[in-house]
Amino acid sequence: MHTMTAPTGADPARRDDTDGDFLLPPPRPADRLPCRVDPVDLRRLDLLALLTAAGIAPSAGDRAAIERLSELPGSVHTALHRWLEQAYGFCR
Repeated sequence: MHTMTAPTGADPARRDDTDGDFLLPPPRPADRLPCRVDPVDLRRLDLLALLTAAGIAPSAGDRAAIERLSELPGSVHTALHRWLEQAYGFCR
């Protein structure tokens, strides 16, 4: 037999269809930990997503090339995206 446990401060006589579940308070953005992702990692992930969208599956040997391309400045990365988008005829 299942017994329902209510959160502190709730009316134990009130039974609803949640079967012991209760709503959590909404998140508070001020309590979030600051997290910054390195731009090189963002460019690498973005390049992998772009290649996937273009139907180009990077092979195992391409990983080093993708890593090196991701280390290049953002302007080079933007040009690379533009070239791939124009060559494969799709928009982001």
